[in-house]
Amino acid sequence: MIAILTGDIVNSRENQNQAIWLTPLKKHLANYGKMPAKWEIYRGDSFQIEIDDPKNALLSAIKIKALIKRHDKFDVRIAIGIGQKTFNAPRITESNGEAFIFSGETFNKLDKQKRTLALKTPWEDFNETMDIILRLASLQMDNWTALTADIIRASLDHPEMTQLQIAKILKKKSQSDISEGRRRAAYDEINIMEEYFRSRLNTYLP
Repeated sequence: MIAILTGDIVNSRENQNQAIWLTPLKKHLANYGKMPAKWEIYRGDSFQIEIDDPKNALLSAIKIKALIKRHDKFDVRIAIGIGQKTFNAPRITESNGEAFIFSGETFNKLDKQKRTLALKTPWEDFNETMDIILRLASLQMDNWTALTADIIRASLDHPEMTQLQIAKILKKKSQSDISEGRRRAAYDEINIMEEYFRSRLNTYLP
């Protein structure tokens, strides 16, 4: 099984400075493998990513959320689909399978539901539980400021670092700036959610 993330950038067409988010996004997506087999940006502001280990799917989505929201006025919608891959094409956007269908179907509902993050898997009880959790988590994540998102991004990218070390790489005044930023962003609670997702999903995977 794999995970497919389908997403797009919110407000990208209202702001001409696309390079501010496009360049760091491309750099981040390169971590998932070679383009266009493992990831692709298309239609200017849409993207799709294949993640080999589905347990990493939610963390990947949160990292992208933090990466994009580091820039004022931008946000990102992401739909996670977990399932089988039945057709492997040279381009990810031409591949197919259960994971692709789930991700695409879920993504098409995001705008109508006024949501920015959702998922679908073959397991309905898991979907129902995670749907409630992600709705609640999004109330916090959708309201991250650029400063808060920057702290979350650095913290997720460098989980081994202390708050003082994070403060230094972000050029903040003190460790307390990082602590307060994490508190406002519900960093601890988001980590608990991600760990729950990972642990619960592991019980379903073959």
